[in-house]
Amino acid sequence: MYKILAINPGSTSTKIALYEDTNELFKKNIEHSNEEIAKYKNITDQYEMRYKAIMDLLEEMNFDVKELSAVVGRGGLLPPVKSGAYRVNEAMVERLAKRPLVEHASNLGAIIANEISKPLHIPAFIYDSVAVDELQDIARISGMADIKRESFVHALNMRAVAMKVAEKIQKPYEEVNFIVAHLGGGISISVHNKGKMIDIVSDDEGPFSPERAGRVPCKRLIEMCYKNDKNVMKKKLRGEGGLISYLGTNSALEVEKKILSGDEEAKLVYEAMAYQIAKGIGELATVVDGEVDAIVITGGIAYSKMITEWIQKRVKFIANVEIVPGENELEALAFGTLRVLKGEEKAHEYDLD
Repeated sequence: MYKILAINPGSTSTKIALYEDTNELFKKNIEHSNEEIAKYKNITDQYEMRYKAIMDLLEEMNFDVKELSAVVGRGGLLPPVKSGAYRVNEAMVERLAKRPLVEHASNLGAIIANEISKPLHIPAFIYDSVAVDELQDIARISGMADIKRESFVHALNMRAVAMKVAEKIQKPYEEVNFIVAHLGGGISISVHNKGKMIDIVSDDEGPFSPERAGRVPCKRLIEMCYKNDKNVMKKKLRGEGGLISYLGTNSALEVEKKILSGDEEAKLVYEAMAYQIAKGIGELATVVDGEVDAIVITGGIAYSKMITEWIQKRVKFIANVEIVPGENELEALAFGTLRVLKGEEKAHEYDLD
């Protein structure tokens, strides 16, 4: 039996869960106040505070960390990496702590996992980092030589649910073609071809979402850029776009309440979001010549019967649609690590510096 501690740092919280093989022993969400977060100039400076909060909680739960077999953290914004597990090493920690591609809370995952594992002499891993990039060469061509397409999607949850659906239909993940749509604060879609995500529709080049604008007309966007400063435009695209821009809220539940009370504008905008998601799914079906074994809809908004039914209606001609709501990131981290510990997968060594 393996005991695995999974850690998922967010902007104002740190989620942890303890698993014994595939059994969840407990899951906790450690909240960090804005005042506490404000003390630190850089996100990576928070690791000692978050590390202590985790260790204090484990002590409160009367759990002896010496029972751990491994620790796994959410993978941060590294240069492009392969899918699956990476063993945390000093090169990875140094890169995330001192030279991250972007300041992001997920960068703390590997750093904290390493800090916990070292004195215990057990391995620390990351699994399916947000930097997973397996795009085929043809998918990297953007249309402008100055801009290369890269893969930044919800890889952790996307691959986890793809593996679950592959198991459900009794086929190896490495032998199927899936299209996976992750519906959350941002919406991204990926096509999985024989175990690799070979192309994507990212959250800035596809459907709009509760708070992101997605793909918008370029010429009009350029005109707006000359009328507003950079920070204003960034907010319009990420944070104040999508449902917020049209309806003043990023809550799918609130929008559905408006629709049920007869708000026709809310219905039009919300259905347009489903329409664009369906278009993205159809777009990626062409990547595998229409040979799709299943379409998977996941993420928090996948709990919405209204949205999923609108999407299903438009894409069911392509393949059967499977709904796997939620994100289950801690479970995905732990189960990926378990496969490594059991010898079913091999962890990569980070040496891309």
